[in-house]
Amino acid sequence: MSILALASAVGVVTVGMTFVIIGGGIDLSVGAIIALAGVWSTTVATQRFGAGGMIFTALTVATCVGLVNGLLISYGRLVPFIATLAMLVAARGLAAEISGKQTQVSGNATINGIASGDVLGVPLLVVVFVVVGVAGWVLLNRTTFGRRTVAVGGNPEAARLAGINVRVHTVLLYTLSGFCCGIAAVMLTAQANSAQAAMANLYELDAIAAAIIGGTLLSGGRGTIVGSLLGVVIFATITNLFVINDLSTETQNMVKGGIIVAAVLVQQFRFRSLTQFFTRNRLTPAR
Repeated sequence: MSILALASAVGVVTVGMTFVIIGGGIDLSVGAIIALAGVWSTTVATQRFGAGGMIFTALTVATCVGLVNGLLISYGRLVPFIATLAMLVAARGLAAEISGKQTQVSGNATINGIASGDVLGVPLLVVVFVVVGVAGWVLLNRTTFGRRTVAVGGNPEAARLAGINVRVHTVLLYTLSGFCCGIAAVMLTAQANSAQAAMANLYELDAIAAAIIGGTLLSGGRGTIVGSLLGVVIFATITNLFVINDLSTETQNMVKGGIIVAAVLVQQFRFRSLTQFFTRNRLTPAR
């Protein structure tokens, strides 16, 4: 339960990231979006509106930033890597400007109590993590939105010819990712009782790694929410082992980078092997 509670915020972000990657995109700005949403929701002016105002602000700010990402990629025709990388820098900068490069303390007992609360003995953070995971699974596997996401990621042109508005759907994917970042911002603020421009650093690395380890194809068109959530748990367990053995953050980041590279290489090897098999047998491989 302790590991799940610590990994809950990353897990929520990973759900949104999984949708984006399955849809053929990538989002490098999730950590910066969380920081911006967290800082904005903990300003003195926002805290005057109480817990509801803080949560609403965090969700709105993060969702709007995700919407901007989607518009830049869909209608501005920017490469997802470039658009979200630029947003990463801009959002971090805006968060630092709003906070004055200082840590903003959350004085709301309701928000702070989210981290210590529980439901039938299960930490509230874990409950939120599970609820978002289940909602993501239903959205991907039991709705038209999920089927369209797979179609857009697998072959955008074929999806367009099938009547799917690829541009609008891409905007919705990044907006969903932003919304998940807003939820994670509230969770992290509750855990630390504060927010700062440097919070959620390298969360994009953890979310992408968890999705890839869970079997999500980096080129899009294939992936599962269950696999991604298992990837989150595996990554959290590995990180916990590093902490127990007193390994430095630098060593942890190097290992995480190596895991991502290895996972992508395994995916490419498996895909090439399947392609060669189907080619030899004159069959058409499915993505």
